[in-house]
Amino acid sequence: MKTFQIELQKIKSMSNSNQTGLIEARVDALVTPKNMRGEEEATTTLSFDEATARVLMLLLKQQLAEFDGRKAKSRR
Repeated sequence: MKTFQIELQKIKSMSNSNQTGLIEARVDALVTPKNMRGEEEATTTLSFDEATARVLMLLLKQQLAEFDGRKAKSRR
């Protein structure tokens, strides 16, 4: 299994799809292979600054609210 270090630099847009139920994010990111040493866990790390984290949180909340708005009232 390959592992990567992903530095999220900018979130360009987010959208969701009725057909797939997935949230898609267009981002600028620096992706580099992560060298594993010894018994390190095979994990990909996503890192970003506070401003980008706040934007990501706000956009995710907005997208999830749109999903909730589409649910039938009986499923809420």
